[in-house]
Amino acid sequence: FVNLTSVLYLGGLALETILGVNMIYAIIGLGLFAAAYSLYGGLAAVAWTDIIQVVFLVLGGLVTTYSALDTVSGGAGVMAGLGTVFETVPGHFDMILDKTNPEYVNLPGIGVLVGGLWVANLYYWGFNQYIIQRTLAAKSLKESQKGILFAALLKLVIPLIVVIPGIAAYVIVNDPSLLSGLGEQGLANIPSSGASDKAYPWLMQFLPTGLKGVAIAALAAAIVSSLASMLNSTSTIFTMDIYKQHINESANNRKLVGVGRLSAAVALAIAMVVAPLLGGLDQAFQFIQEYTGVVSPGILAVFLLGLFWKKTTNRGAIIGVLASMPVAMFFKVGPKGWADGSALESLFPSLPWMDQMGLTCLITMAVIMLTSYVQTNGKDDPKGIELKKDTFRTGPLFNIGAFAIMVILTVIYALFW
Repeated sequence: FVNLTSVLYLGGLALETILGVNMIYAIIGLGLFAAAYSLYGGLAAVAWTDIIQVVFLVLGGLVTTYSALDTVSGGAGVMAGLGTVFETVPGHFDMILDKTNPEYVNLPGIGVLVGGLWVANLYYWGFNQYIIQRTLAAKSLKESQKGILFAALLKLVIPLIVVIPGIAAYVIVNDPSLLSGLGEQGLANIPSSGASDKAYPWLMQFLPTGLKGVAIAALAAAIVSSLASMLNSTSTIFTMDIYKQHINESANNRKLVGVGRLSAAVALAIAMVVAPLLGGLDQAFQFIQEYTGVVSPGILAVFLLGLFWKKTTNRGAIIGVLASMPVAMFFKVGPKGWADGSALESLFPSLPWMDQMGLTCLITMAVIMLTSYVQTNGKDDPKGIELKKDTFRTGPLFNIGAFAIMVILTVIYALFW
């Protein structure tokens, strides 16, 4: 209802904006392609496709950035375009916003650096089956560490190939002279304040012929690859954690494969039905983060305490994660329901979703710790993980790479912020 649905919607929106394909047909096509890809190719197909398409995605992203900034500068080059963007909309480069800023609800001040943003990141990159399945599929610990490091390196490219073009698109759309210079093509599918997700596909329309086709092919491959990874995770979790554990303990491998494919097909069918309903969203990525935030704080709390606090028990983890969801919904839905000037509103004001995630995680950790402490009378649980000096030891390549990434980040911030 969140991840699969959003990716299908965004993929359909991209194909509709760039190629003029009807949204419904695009979603059906992507869904069927992903079904064949995932149900019969498995994680191996996802891995090989990712290796190939990431090159073209980054290449297409760099060309899109160049094209957008060159357009903003009126053909004077990338650096001139970047300077123009800085001068025109300097506020779009701010990360720490004041409460008077209308976007404070999405970027709640200093909470961006020390609050719920860490919940979203740690959960997604460390405890999400969709991501860790790739790491667990590595042939060795060293190979998995290299993969994580490479992923971190790619994340540093995101501001350059995603954020900067988005801000440039905003400048172009709000400048009549720049917009008119793009001709009739520029006037089609213009991203508005209520349809921000159209910005990137709109920019891709102006890529050179040939490269545009390659970029679209890579984009479609990335969409299908993401869908396939999610479907693979869905079938794995349902088959191994629910069906095998509680429905049919004696099921053989052939039966489990069949059940896994059926569960993935059902999940995909639901997502294909729901995806077109997201058409009223301004930013689907925001939708993903906000609604994943109902479950991610509880899961993160369980893993963190399970790893680093030996007194954590199974019962404490279960009670904590079950309690986290009503707590999350309380913060999300409750304050809006009584926002009428009542006493409850002053006691429990409506909070930005990122702050909601941070508070939910802290409350869940407190519930787990209290329950576990009472259950064990303050003693270590026998299943507690023994952390040693070698537990998190990394090799020289990983350490050098991590240091290089920190240096790159420091230089970027020194130059631009």
